[in-house]
Amino acid sequence: MATNNQSSVHEFILQSFSENPQVQILLFSVFLGLFIVAFSGNSIIIMVIILNPGLHTPMYFFLINLALLDILSSSTVVPKLLQNLMTKNTISYGGCIAQIYFLTWCLSAELLLFTAMAYDRYAAICQPLHYNTLMNKAVCCLLAVLVWTFSGTNITINIIMTVRLSFCGPNVIDHFFCEIPSLLPLSCSSTYVNNIMVVVADMFFAAITFLLILVSYGFIISSILKIRTKEGKKKAFSTCSSHLIVVTMYYCTVIYIYFLPGLGQSLKDGKVASVIYAMVTPALNPMIYSLRNKDVKIALKKLCPFLFK
Repeated sequence: MATNNQSSVHEFILQSFSENPQVQILLFSVFLGLFIVAFSGNSIIIMVIILNPGLHTPMYFFLINLALLDILSSSTVVPKLLQNLMTKNTISYGGCIAQIYFLTWCLSAELLLFTAMAYDRYAAICQPLHYNTLMNKAVCCLLAVLVWTFSGTNITINIIMTVRLSFCGPNVIDHFFCEIPSLLPLSCSSTYVNNIMVVVADMFFAAITFLLILVSYGFIISSILKIRTKEGKKKAFSTCSSHLIVVTMYYCTVIYIYFLPGLGQSLKDGKVASVIYAMVTPALNPMIYSLRNKDVKIALKKLCPFLFK
């Protein structure tokens, strides 16, 4: 392995969805629309929660963190994609590394955040008498710090290992943005250690967190089934349904992109899945949490009455 990045490749060519100008214009419009919805929707969610003291609870504190991550992840991918759809599909070496860094940070942070949110729902439904103690302000802040710190440390280590690689050609990335799984095959150096690091990160940030979420919801569902009244069951489940929908969408696409290549599957058919977690999910999250949440809808109606006319 090279000890320094003696790369002769100064830019990479990204694979577009189509070379047809009309299709590119259509895709530009769709992706721009998704980006506007994601950025504005998540910004509104953050503003609504901050300006409404009634929403200053652990669940909405984590929702602010999720909205911030959605804004950052979509801003990392979409602007460059829109530029490439209108010009040539290239990205500089530094731009590629930066895109990997911030996108992977967001993806791994969201996986950890979903786990923290699942624990919050477990505490609220399974331990209601101790909820204020289990999820006090200090605990919530600590969980948020751990989410951002662990995910940031993970990608920092992986980026350090990546920039030590040499890239001397080819320079065509079989994707519409930069990710570690699509970049490593282009290296002229040995990527054995890098692949091991990716597998370890996948096991921790995807497999283990997914297992913890399943365990949490196993206890949650068990507790809900013990509730005698139909209204009580409905109310308890409604507090978890939005989280379950987002987690399902997110994990299905991330597992498809990051786990199947390790099992010998090609990344060529993963572009649609990447669009879902990089653009569609950030755009849908505000709508899922606002349209399915009575408290958020009431706060939105007070802050933005024109949205409900």
